[in-house]
Amino acid sequence: PSSGQPCSCGEHKVHNCESSFGAATIGEQKPVSYSEIDGRLYNEKELIFPPELALRNDLALKLYGYGGIRWYRPLKLSALLDLRLLYPNAKLVAGNTEIGIEMNFKNAQYPILISVTHVHELNVLSIKENGLEIGSSVRLSRLQHILLKVITERDIHETSSCRAISEQLKWFAGKQVKNVASVGGNICTASPISDLNPLWMAARAEFQIVDSKGYIRTVRAKDFFLGYRKVDLAQGEILLSIFIPWSRRFEFVKEFKQSHRRED
Repeated sequence: PSSGQPCSCGEHKVHNCESSFGAATIGEQKPVSYSEIDGRLYNEKELIFPPELALRNDLALKLYGYGGIRWYRPLKLSALLDLRLLYPNAKLVAGNTEIGIEMNFKNAQYPILISVTHVHELNVLSIKENGLEIGSSVRLSRLQHILLKVITERDIHETSSCRAISEQLKWFAGKQVKNVASVGGNICTASPISDLNPLWMAARAEFQIVDSKGYIRTVRAKDFFLGYRKVDLAQGEILLSIFIPWSRRFEFVKEFKQSHRRED
């Protein structure tokens, strides 16, 4: 609770905690660890993330919702591909920043949802000798972080594309959205007002696409977008990763955004 006091069900624990600490009174303001009960004793500036949650093992989930809705969360690419084969019309969900709007405001119906947030193979973020490989489930905020690392470590002529993408991400929605929205979700939405899709094309990016049988094909970004919200993905196929090659010497990529509002 915001008061810092435990709820009534934990009162007996508070008593045990106070008796065991003895001298650790409120007046002394001694800092305590996360495992203690009374929030008034904590005087750090930031609350730490609960270690129990950080250490918790991820589990594959299958949940049932109202009206027969089913929600899956696989952990492996093979399991995701099996689900894709079983439910070819299922909607893939990452940050839910697009699908949530469709369901809440456009009355879209998606009886089967598959969350791709915890699929290990889709969260790869690898700095290679010839470029940067980005898993399709990588969060935009995480991409921002790795781009800043690449820009400081690589030769300046190699990171022209990375710098343009990094600058564009500064004004890409808010931090809360970037913390959940994925790179692949933004690409596959194929929005005509996307901030990043023109840059993938300018950067000569390549998209790795995997089908339900595990076969992988590569498509250039400029060939991936077929029309208004239409992309080169056949039924059962999934965007696996994005590869950005390093910029070549005397090759310059610069972003420019024209809008009524800089942030959106």
